[in-house]
Amino acid sequence: MTEQNLNTALNLGEIELVDFRIFGLQGDQPYEGIYGINVSKVQEIIMMPEIFECPTNLDYILGVFDLRSTIIPLIDLSKWLGIVEDESRVSEKVVVITEFSGVKMGFVVHAAKRIRRIDWGDVEPAAFSSHSTPSKDKVTGTTKIDGDKMMLILDLESILNDLELHAYKAPKPPKEKHQIKQFDGIAMFVDDSKSARMIIKRTLLKMGFKVVEAVDGKDGLAKLEMLYEQYQDKLGQNLRLIVSDVEMPKMDGYHFFSKIQEDPRFCQIPVLFNSSICDDYSAQKALDLGVKGYLVKFDPDRFIDEIAKILG
Repeated sequence: MTEQNLNTALNLGEIELVDFRIFGLQGDQPYEGIYGINVSKVQEIIMMPEIFECPTNLDYILGVFDLRSTIIPLIDLSKWLGIVEDESRVSEKVVVITEFSGVKMGFVVHAAKRIRRIDWGDVEPAAFSSHSTPSKDKVTGTTKIDGDKMMLILDLESILNDLELHAYKAPKPPKEKHQIKQFDGIAMFVDDSKSARMIIKRTLLKMGFKVVEAVDGKDGLAKLEMLYEQYQDKLGQNLRLIVSDVEMPKMDGYHFFSKIQEDPRFCQIPVLFNSSICDDYSAQKALDLGVKGYLVKFDPDRFIDEIAKILG
């Protein structure tokens, strides 16, 4: 499929974000924080529910609530981001219900505005000083809206590590070392989330791969060029697999995949998508376009099994 047809099929050049606000204070000065979450991760927006206590030492977990017989943790997003609320401007809070990486959560925000369609070319990686709030690890990208206002796109995946929400799922016995099939060669992975890269790298190393990592699609293409300079026509014998996220600034996973498919040097290298977006539509579209697999972050056993199936 050509890049033009690929973009037409999936609007690959754009991302849709739910625009919501948090009213905070910097010193004694009020400001309105503008944040975005991929609409694919948002199920609905509700008024504040009845909250039940949940034992925790994390002050940003307000408790849990019952949403149509599903118990969901409720996170105060301003506290998680380290923002001091401007109580004088907060009249009525709302809850953004999300599902990503197979986990449902509710985030308390001060206002939900609209859905915005943003060109991926207008999204830049987060770049903050070490003293910035929120920290860079909690923001995956930035973009301008309404002229000169800055929207921060949140890296909600990092909250899974903070909250250790894997504990909400029934644990699986880990694979013994001798059960993990070993591979030679290189695996490249592309992901803008620092926390996701750490987990993926650790798993690929356990499988015997040498690893090359990239932070977005453009960086991934640059790393592929470097590998080609090193291995030339033997690249396919050395680079066994590419694992890519879908949501990334500068160049998203679908666009990255289309560039690989167009290049005869790289098109035979199998690509596995590893995304926190867990809707069936996204997964099926990816498979229809030719990726070898679509996984929802992050089940290490399934990740290992899928790679073993792809590589044989």
